[in-house]
Amino acid sequence: MLRKLTVSDVVIDELEKNGIQFIFGIPGNSSLGLIEAIRKKPSIKYIIVRHEENAALAASAYNKLTGKIAACLTINGPGSANLTTGFYDAKEDHASLLSISGQDNIKFNNFNKSREIDQNIFFKSITVYNNTIIDKNDTVKILTQAIKSAALEHGAAHISIPSNIQKESMDPTLCEREYCLTNFNISPEDSEIEKAVELINQSRKPVIIAGWGSYNLGNTLEKLAQKISAPIITTFRAKGILSEENPWVGGILGFGTPVGNTLVKNADLLITLGVGFSASTPIPVDKPLIQVDIDPIKLGIHPYTVALWGNCNVIVPKILELVKSNNDYSNFEKLQAMKQKWFTQLKKEANPSAQPIRPPYIMKILSEMIPEDAIISIDIGDNAWWFGRNFISKKQRLVMSGYHHAMGFGLPGAIASKIAYPEKSVFCISGDGGFTMTMMDFITTIKYRIPIIFVIMNNQQYAMIQNAQKNEGFSAYGNDLLNPKFSQYADACGGIGYTVTKPEELSQYITKALKADRSTLIDIDTDPTRF
Repeated sequence: MLRKLTVSDVVIDELEKNGIQFIFGIPGNSSLGLIEAIRKKPSIKYIIVRHEENAALAASAYNKLTGKIAACLTINGPGSANLTTGFYDAKEDHASLLSISGQDNIKFNNFNKSREIDQNIFFKSITVYNNTIIDKNDTVKILTQAIKSAALEHGAAHISIPSNIQKESMDPTLCEREYCLTNFNISPEDSEIEKAVELINQSRKPVIIAGWGSYNLGNTLEKLAQKISAPIITTFRAKGILSEENPWVGGILGFGTPVGNTLVKNADLLITLGVGFSASTPIPVDKPLIQVDIDPIKLGIHPYTVALWGNCNVIVPKILELVKSNNDYSNFEKLQAMKQKWFTQLKKEANPSAQPIRPPYIMKILSEMIPEDAIISIDIGDNAWWFGRNFISKKQRLVMSGYHHAMGFGLPGAIASKIAYPEKSVFCISGDGGFTMTMMDFITTIKYRIPIIFVIMNNQQYAMIQNAQKNEGFSAYGNDLLNPKFSQYADACGGIGYTVTKPEELSQYITKALKADRSTLIDIDTDPTRF
């Protein structure tokens, strides 16, 4: 006999058909039908978190890392409202995710009762798709529209399903559906690519600026750099596209790193590949520019731009094939001299005896000890500033809240990283301020046996805010923190906790953490001052 299907069964079946394997969320009364359908579908993993914000941030991070869609599932009212930080992170970083929220029975949905909000209005401005299933026969069409919108418009798609609708019987063969494009190999006409090639051939001091949109092109970019004698500078999010010890890589742009900033300033042509042109990435727009981006709204920064609308993975290999070789290596020689001077500066800053421990020393040890194939989830705060400036990447994969700058991202980002790549070491680098915003889900890593190494730079304050106050001539106020004993918290959750007060202890504990079979938290007593 055929299994009698409910709306919830059909929803979860469709998620499986569309390749969605992971759902992050919290169960509740208004989502019980959906929870039951997940229980009967062992191929889909439901990760129960302790706060809905972490569910949405993890789903956003999962897509940034893999390109695949993960889902969130929670209840109406406060449960769904808590998703908003993750939704906005996805919106700003163009990450695709699907979210499903339960809702009270449709006949009682007057928005005047407890734990109820108008979810259609509430999510409208921060989603790429937002709808409610009222007629069961619209289930498949609405769900496939949501997945299609998330994938193509790169943001959060949200569906509300009233509790009584979830439990209704239905025949999915009677439903309409939509399908999503899977080929994104967009490329401009050859004549447009030839304009870019001509500009590169005429240039004497070109510089490549690699952004997140070109993250999978490390080897190709190195070949292009060698052929046209152009240093490679990255945005923060693209840090690790190639090892920063690679002779053609000049580090990231911004964050007080002089190599990239100087090369970009002196360039006669900037080749920007998948770059978002955020305010924190100071790219000069008063010189010849080649832009390659799949998002057309970002193209055409100024009238002198050669704008190539399409996928970097398709366009860059074409440029590599067509450009002439440049045998003038004076730009390369300048890069080597600047890098040597900068690396010497970083070594001087890494004082191995200072207590409290200086951030440059922490980054030096992490640079030496984090495996090359590791995933690093970066939280927002002063820790990110030091990571961008002083951590020398050896091609580790990086995930962060790039544009929204959501503090607390580090922990859910690390959970998503370990779920996506269970065979790799995963590090979460966070400040004490960011970690305490989402620390309740440290225990989730223990429950699901997903070992993560947490490095907490504990300066007992919002150090970035203190620096901002200082820069504006204000007194430090309102940024001091009273923290728990983080190592004891990790132990209480069933993990492993270490407290580092002496510089020589740090490498010892990282060695132990890399061998551990459960999450380890390394709490570092950190100097809050910058210089």
